[in-house]
Amino acid sequence: MGRIVAKPLIAALGCALGAASLFPQGPVIRVEVRLVRLLVTVKDAAGKLIGSLDKQDFTVHDTGVRQDLAVFERHTEQPLSISVLVDTSASTAKELRYETESVGRFLRAVFREGNPGDAVSLYAFNYDVARLSSFTRRLERLEQYLKQLKPEGGTSLYDAVYLASGDLEDRDGRHVMVVVTDGGDTTSAKRFHDALRAAQRADAVFYSILVMPITNDAGRNIGGENALATLAEGTGGRVFYPSVGPSLDQAFGEILRDLRTQYLLAFYPKNVPAAKDGFHPLRISLSRPGLRVVARNGYYEDSEPGGKRPPQGRGPSSIR
Repeated sequence: MGRIVAKPLIAALGCALGAASLFPQGPVIRVEVRLVRLLVTVKDAAGKLIGSLDKQDFTVHDTGVRQDLAVFERHTEQPLSISVLVDTSASTAKELRYETESVGRFLRAVFREGNPGDAVSLYAFNYDVARLSSFTRRLERLEQYLKQLKPEGGTSLYDAVYLASGDLEDRDGRHVMVVVTDGGDTTSAKRFHDALRAAQRADAVFYSILVMPITNDAGRNIGGENALATLAEGTGGRVFYPSVGPSLDQAFGEILRDLRTQYLLAFYPKNVPAAKDGFHPLRISLSRPGLRVVARNGYYEDSEPGGKRPPQGRGPSSIR
């Protein structure tokens, strides 16, 4: 009986193969669907962090089309990759020691209270950008580099953000960038939009601690402040305006509280129209009134940035 059944099957298979050889085959289309991840912070009207929401409280729209959440984590334990960028331009001379000491206290808190998988990289930027340490958990190494920083030259902020974004892009878990600076960019080869695009491609949340030695409006770099605010808004981060001392430590403390109260949302884009420039705007809304969502405002279709990235390394390196 086995033979009686097998003969028609073989004949049918032969017919199918013959038919396939008679007609040209169409191109094979491979569709790669990217999981879009969103790190989300929620606050009430008084600025208090809200960490008790459920999946059904969130609605996400990609380019105007509602999406189904494939991942939802409250108080996510995804490991942190934190890039710390310290401005060492000549204008930081007076405050640099206080800033680096505060950065050191922040790093100690990260490693003391965080996930065992958390890691930190360190950069210094003036007219040049140096990667002082790639991602590590060796606190003593990072502290030693902080002690060696000396102020000189201009401010290549956009170059620093671009370089750090490239190093963050392929790492697992959450991506965070913390920039300590006293003003706007003056010497970068990259432009503001290059920096913003790179940070968004890296899924990095951008926090800026803007320590302003000049507080009167006449001496402030308003354009630089606006650029930092736009970087933060576009990536779901914040800008702080502390003076040195306790308020500087408080700014770092608020960043840590944000990171410990983040939600992780993720979805596979469906029925989303193509974006002319590759950028998809996102909108996150909540079912509960009176709450405010802080998250990045969009993503790029491809994960690789335009242009060649600076090479990654284990020791000090430069974008120039």
